[in-house]
Amino acid sequence: MSYVNSWRAVAAATGEADRGAAEDGVRLAYRSAGLAEPEHIIWAQSPRAAVEAVEKLVDAGRSVREEVRTRPWADERRRMYDELGPAGWSALWSATGAQLWETTAALAERIRTGIVTDLATRPEDESAVRLVLLDAVLGQHDAAWLAAFDGRGERLTGLAAVARNAGWWWPYERAVVISERPVALHRDEAGRLDRGDGPALAYGDGFALHAWRGMPVPAEFLDGLATLTPDRIRNEENAELRRVMLEYYGYDRYLTESGAEPVHRDETGVLWQIALEGDEDVVMVEVVNSTPEPDGSHRTYWLRVPPRTRTAKEGVAWTFGLDGEDYAPLRQT
Repeated sequence: MSYVNSWRAVAAATGEADRGAAEDGVRLAYRSAGLAEPEHIIWAQSPRAAVEAVEKLVDAGRSVREEVRTRPWADERRRMYDELGPAGWSALWSATGAQLWETTAALAERIRTGIVTDLATRPEDESAVRLVLLDAVLGQHDAAWLAAFDGRGERLTGLAAVARNAGWWWPYERAVVISERPVALHRDEAGRLDRGDGPALAYGDGFALHAWRGMPVPAEFLDGLATLTPDRIRNEENAELRRVMLEYYGYDRYLTESGAEPVHRDETGVLWQIALEGDEDVVMVEVVNSTPEPDGSHRTYWLRVPPRTRTAKEGVAWTFGLDGEDYAPLRQT
C-alpha cells in the first residue's frame, strides 16, 4: 500500500515544520473532538524544550489528550473492528501499522528516555517530567496507527495533519505546545538509531541522542572511536561499550593487531576466540569465499558464532541453522 510508505516517510521526516498546516490540524482536531479551539499555540524547538514550555504554562487548563487523541482513536478502531471482523482487522493492521510500529515506538521511547535524562537532574524530578510526557500526542511518531486509518475516518483528519507537518504536541484546554521535527535522523538498515561520528537524532536546539546500531552511547564515547587501539578496547570496563568498540574497530582488525591465535582450523575455515573480562567470549569463524571477485581475488568473511562453538565447521553450520555433523556442502560459495 503506497500510503504506508508515505507514513513511513512522515515518521522519518526531518527539517522545519509547516507551522501553518500543523496549527490548522490542531484546530481541526479540537473541533472534531467538540472542543473550542485553543487560544494559544506555542512552538518549541524539540520535545525536551516543549516539556519545559509545558511546565511554565499558566492558566492553560487541563490536558485534553483524551478527547483529541485517545478517544477518537479508540472509537475508530472499534468501528473498523466491527466492520471488518477480527480477521479483517488483523489483516489491515499487518499490512499497515504493524510495518511501522516497532521502529517508531522504539524511537519514541528513546526520546522519552533522553528527555528524562536531560531534565530530571535529581531523582525526585523524574516523576514530574514523566507526567508531562504522558500528556504528549506524538505527531509524526504516531505514524503507525495513523497509517492503519488513512482515508477511513474523518475524525482523525486533524491528527493526521499535525503528524504530517510537525513533531510531538501537548493539547490543553486553552493552549497547545508543539515541537519542531528533528533536523537530523540517522538509522541503520534495521531502523535503529545509528551514527559513529555525531548524534543519531538531533533537534535544532541541541537536544540529541547518540547511538551505535541502536545502543545508546555517550557523545564523548563516539569522539574516541577514531583513535581506538586494542589496549583501549581491552581495558574498557563497560561490556556493552566494549562490544560497540569491537564492532566499530572491526573484529578482523582487532584479531590481527592484538596477536590473537586461532583455536581451530578445518576445511571450512579458521575459528578465532576473543576472551573479554566480564562478558561472554567473542567467537568468530574466518572463511574465504570460493567464488573469486572480478579482479581474481578471494574475499574473506568473518562470521560471529555462539561462544560455545568449538570448531570452524560447527560455526559455519550454525550460520545455516545446522549441526556440525549435518553440514556437508557439495560446493562452497
